[in-house]
Amino acid sequence: MAIFSPTRQSSAPHADVPPLPRLRHIGPNWYASVMGTSIVASAGVALPVHVPGLRVACTVVWALAAVMLAVLLSARAGHWAAHRDQARTHLLDPAVAPFYGCLSMALLAVGGSTMVVGRDVIGHGAAVAVDAVLYTSGTVIGLVAAVMIPYLMVVRHRIEPGNATPVWLLPVVAPMVSAALGPLLIPELPAGQWREALLLACYAMFGLSLLATLVMLPLIFARLVHLGPLPLALTPTLFLVLGPLGQSTTAVNQLADVAGGVVPASYAAGFEVFAVLYGVPVMGFALMWLALSVALVVRAVRNGMTFAMTWWGFTFPVGTCVTGAAGLARHTGLTAYTWLAVALYALLVTAWAVAGLRTARGLVSGVLLAAPQAPAPATARTT
Repeated sequence: MAIFSPTRQSSAPHADVPPLPRLRHIGPNWYASVMGTSIVASAGVALPVHVPGLRVACTVVWALAAVMLAVLLSARAGHWAAHRDQARTHLLDPAVAPFYGCLSMALLAVGGSTMVVGRDVIGHGAAVAVDAVLYTSGTVIGLVAAVMIPYLMVVRHRIEPGNATPVWLLPVVAPMVSAALGPLLIPELPAGQWREALLLACYAMFGLSLLATLVMLPLIFARLVHLGPLPLALTPTLFLVLGPLGQSTTAVNQLADVAGGVVPASYAAGFEVFAVLYGVPVMGFALMWLALSVALVVRAVRNGMTFAMTWWGFTFPVGTCVTGAAGLARHTGLTAYTWLAVALYALLVTAWAVAGLRTARGLVSGVLLAAPQAPAPATARTT
């Protein structure tokens, strides 16, 4: 009986309780919430239509995204400091490691929205400084992740045949985000070599990400065809395929906008032609994939899909399609792309509101801070 006495219990208080226990299961996937919030602000101001009050609303959302990034960076630092064993486990888990690409994209997204929205609050000079820091750090992290995560997949992870998921795209799409947001900083650089170097570096990152995506997409589609739908909790990740599609369309249009005066006129004209010749068919494929994904999500909901952090996959990828459609509207003059951008933005805001409210509810209840459960298996093809 003595071992249950208060004296014996208090002799080594909290000896087995790890520090900061609520941070143990804060993984890199949480950065998707920052990305999804920031893109609401960036895509809103990119719309080729004027909506009264929208810019003010986007400024509020940008401020929220900036606060979320600061809080999450602190939480993740605490996670690495207090739960290094779990952090290493994440890196060696093929289902979690690809989410390290989200860190890069969260930094880049907040930096980009600071340039297009936050400057109204903090001023142009401060916005450039903030974006320069976030863009540089996000790009470096993204390039490291684009190599490191595939390396771990080859050398350390043990992945069964047919287990490809859209999550694999996250580390390789990060350089595409750098390619799309680099043009915001090109006019801020000294004329000449500096501007041309960043412009062509953005095109290099565009090619890096595009070719890596083309390698992985057949694996993802083959997994769907041969093994059927993804597990219910992972079904929203189908929207991640829209990320490289919409972001690459955004990138070529943004780069074409700033190419004049940076490279010879013949090259600048070629970049403008390429923006349309590339963007139009890719946006067409993006809409096809969006329709397929929506159909599979509806099926998953009917079969019992409940909220998970994967629902943030409904936000940032759709936002990239908004900015891509807006870029095509600028370069083609077609009203159809204007209304496509508006329709996709309405979808983005709806998805963001739902994911945000459900995340806030999960944080208050503590459900989202608990140890994750294994995803429910996919239902039979016949249902």
